[in-house]
Amino acid sequence: MEIRQNEGYAITDSFHLGEEEFVLGVHLKAANQYVTWRCRNQTDYYWGHYFQDLFAAQKDFAARIQEKISSLRAQIEQSPRKKKLMLYYKVGRE
Repeated sequence: MEIRQNEGYAITDSFHLGEEEFVLGVHLKAANQYVTWRCRNQTDYYWGHYFQDLFAAQKDFAARIQEKISSLRAQIEQSPRKKKLMLYYKVGRE
């Protein structure tokens, strides 16, 4: 299996929500060794948050995912197609 990379960062973690993805990357020679990005199509990386410490990057990765889930839940709750959207995003199940 080939390791995904972007701008020299190896992608070590990813989380998919619908067609969107959040990733965490590591670059051992960069000043800011860790990054989180939003991503589409596994090639379009944007809105990078850069960190010098892994724990801070992991917290940001989790927070970005949680923010998106909260946003999707709010959209689903207001949608007449609620059941279909819940299945698509697989959110709202406790």
